[in-house]
Amino acid sequence: MATSKTLLRPLLRGGASTPSHHHHHLALLPSQRRTFLPNPFQSPLNPLNGATSTPQTLTATRTLPYASHPIYSIVADVQSYSHFLPYCQSSSVTQWSAPDPTYHRRWPSEASLVIGFSNLTEHFTSRVFCVPGRIVESIGGSTETDLPRADIAHHLEGARDADKVGAKGAATGLMTHLKSRWSIEQLSERSTQVTLQLEFAFANPLYATLSAGAAPKVAEMMVRAFEERVGDLLGGDPEMARAQLGDLEGSKVKR
Repeated sequence: MATSKTLLRPLLRGGASTPSHHHHHLALLPSQRRTFLPNPFQSPLNPLNGATSTPQTLTATRTLPYASHPIYSIVADVQSYSHFLPYCQSSSVTQWSAPDPTYHRRWPSEASLVIGFSNLTEHFTSRVFCVPGRIVESIGGSTETDLPRADIAHHLEGARDADKVGAKGAATGLMTHLKSRWSIEQLSERSTQVTLQLEFAFANPLYATLSAGAAPKVAEMMVRAFEERVGDLLGGDPEMARAQLGDLEGSKVKR
């Protein structure tokens, strides 16, 4: 799950990373409630105070040798992220959707993550929207989903108007705009295309400049973690690899 801290981690170590030659990004990005670093640019005497960076978009695509339904269920299993995503110390679903009309499953609607490195930790909250079998989207900050309401009706039942399509709360600190979208498309019985699109904006353009070299490398690491998770779970479990969404619960087959 990409975070503002992970994007800047190489800078905290004393230098920017060499940019990757691949376009990759991070998974499921939540809204930020506080930051590891105070913002040195937030001063009434600073002419850049209040400026924000232009939203950036990164895209990564993989073709995996498995059917789409188990891959989708793994991507949507937000509460398991702490088991395999680097630096993710805790992950939990704090709100679930109503059952969807096709598979009668409840999906994550709000997620809470704790990201940590060394003695530093940070808590993030995001709204999550699942279009069963096709899309998992996470949003935070000053943004909202543009998914058709008919596709996410199970997330909107019982939600307040202010919470239906927007982020849980405005982001503060390093990030002002966070959106990640996983798109899952089955190409054949044993081949699925997985695309991750990440859109983000920093609270200050200088942060965007500083993180320019680090972001692609961190994104590649996160995408690789998901690939390995899919291989570990499906490579040795033929039953799960053949399962339909209605037969799955998170990253396992219903028993």
